Amino acid sequence: MQWTDEGIVLGVKRHGEANAILDLMTREHGRHLGMVRGGSGSRLKPVLQPGNTVSATWRARLDEHLGNYTVEAVNLRAATFFSASHAIYGLTHLTALMRLLPERDPHEGLYEILDAMLARLDDAEAIAPMVVRFELQLLSELGFGLDLEQCVATGTTAELDFVSPKSGRAVSRTAGAPYADRMLRLPVFLREDEALASGRDIADGFALTGFFLTRYVLEPRGLMLTDERAHFIAALARALPSLA
Repeated sequence: MQWTDEGIVLGVKRHGEANAILDLMTREHGRHLGMVRGGSGSRLKPVLQPGNTVSATWRARLDEHLGNYTVEAVNLRAATFFSASHAIYGLTHLTALMRLLPERDPHEGLYEILDAMLARLDDAEAIAPMVVRFELQLLSELGFGLDLEQCVATGTTAELDFVSPKSGRAVSRTAGAPYADRMLRLPVFLREDEALASGRDIADGFALTGFFLTRYVLEPRGLMLTDERAHFIAALARALPSLA
């Protein structure tokens, strides 16, 4: 068995004296692990940093085996993330989210979004709404997509201001007003692609996706939202005062 694909490094774990187990999000083969001989050595260690893009060839005798990777650098951008705290925490948060995906399950759309986010990770204003949308897309890819197109109570597509925490479906301003204190707010930028994301909308967006990630994805696995996500949002708030 053999294939070659482009991939984004999610993480690496030392294996023996000099080798490493590489956790790679590939474009066509999904999240895929493999051993890199010499991966803990001085030549390859800078290449196998989370956030870097590599060209990887995977080989194994049988498809179900761990297999071996040979890698070549494509985009060594990991060092650029140290220029801003939100970028460091954001990278850790994003790679943790990708590890929620089942292994070897292709998600080319998520790969493209992740690649685009890594290119803008140092730009707090741009990356904040991108990560909210990414978390929403991840929910969908894992089978827990929210229905934000029309009101669950009236069927209207206008003035969708809330999301029901029970159904994960949108609720209009009129229908939701009597229960506003029990509803999650639906940010404008999640229902209108061209809408600008204000500080309050970003905060509401993270509250929305965090609630459903916890309920549908994390709690069933005995997990919780990571500290890195909280640190990322706090770092965004420092970079974008309107978010605080």
